[in-house]
Amino acid sequence: MTGLTPALDAELRGPAPTIFGAIAIDLPDASVNLLDGSGVLSFDGRIFVGEDATYGVLSDVQSLSDGTGDSAPAFSMSLYPSGDAAAAALAAPAMQGSPVYVWIGAVNPATGQPIPDPYLVFAGELDVPTLESDDSGRLLTYDVVSVFERLFEDDQSARLSSGHHRSIFPNEAG
Repeated sequence: MTGLTPALDAELRGPAPTIFGAIAIDLPDASVNLLDGSGVLSFDGRIFVGEDATYGVLSDVQSLSDGTGDSAPAFSMSLYPSGDAAAAALAAPAMQGSPVYVWIGAVNPATGQPIPDPYLVFAGELDVPTLESDDSGRLLTYDVVSVFERLFEDDQSARLSSGHHRSIFPNEAG
């Protein structure tokens, strides 16, 4: 028994399924919905494209790792930003913590539409960006962590000092 819908499970068991990966990143000011290749697909109230005119294209997604011990599930993904403004916006500190969703699905070859209910593989958030630049362009790589990463926060920065207390409660002196 799988967690897939019967229609998606049947399509994936077929002789030559057309599969896709889709990533949605809900930034503070916009949603970026990207496919792992060219094309346009619509599901879950979103329109996924191979290239976002504002933010660019998906370069690659590293394998998803299960969290064990003191780590949560995570992966990294890379984007080719569409320009300088997109690179700066995507690498901005305000983007950290933005929700990220990853689906795997299949396309109905007769209609060109996705089989209903693609499988949600991962729900997490953007963590640390790394921006690389060379003669061929820019590459932005993000670590994406599970929402369970927050369970590992240990409040090591918490101190019994007036400065720390004021950072949380502005009118309290500690």
